[in-house]
Amino acid sequence: MAMNDDWKNDPKLKEIDKTKLDMLQNLAEKGNGKSVSDMMPYLMSAAASGKKNGLHFSQNEISAVLEVMKAGKTPQEASKIDRIVNLMKMIRH
Repeated sequence: MAMNDDWKNDPKLKEIDKTKLDMLQNLAEKGNGKSVSDMMPYLMSAAASGKKNGLHFSQNEISAVLEVMKAGKTPQEASKIDRIVNLMKMIRH
């Protein structure tokens, strides 16, 4: 099932390249309904693919995307997003 991509039109994301937003949309669709641990292979693959293709997110871009992703989410869903972000930070360092 395809996700609604209206989130990509949020004004907070207007400065982010469409290629980056499309990559995030694809990642979100693959991970839809998966647990944090089940998301790890998708996150690792996306990180490697993005790096290979020269896609780098600035801290401001990351913050904007996370803010948009959490909008309207339950506290549990927002917590899941935070856990995924923290796992990615541990992997990067």
